[in-house]
Amino acid sequence: MARLFPLIMQLSLRQRVIEEWRGLPESGEKMDRTLSIREVLVQLAPKLGLEGRLREEEIISAWAEIVGEFFARHSRPARLHQGLLVVNVLQPTVLYELDRKWKSLILARLKKRFGGKLIKELRFRVG
Repeated sequence: MARLFPLIMQLSLRQRVIEEWRGLPESGEKMDRTLSIREVLVQLAPKLGLEGRLREEEIISAWAEIVGEFFARHSRPARLHQGLLVVNVLQPTVLYELDRKWKSLILARLKKRFGGKLIKELRFRVG
């Protein structure tokens, strides 16, 4: 027991010297600095100019939920530029159906989910 006491004193002396040298007190527990991939992308996207591309990917992943399974199999958002979402459609008949009958409903759903500032107009094209 007598030998243990000087060892404890040395450790605390060592810790105090390290704290003084660093200028900060040595913390007993380490902070958890892990971030999810989503948090990293949200922080990096504006710096790298990738915000628009991330929004496009969000729209693509939500497309089937917004338009339904049938239209999702026959169409795919191609790009988003200055509020205009361009959607490629496989067949002219599907294009007609989407453009004439469903466009206003799809646009309303997109605006509700992603905001009216992001998507202002919707355009379908065969491609």
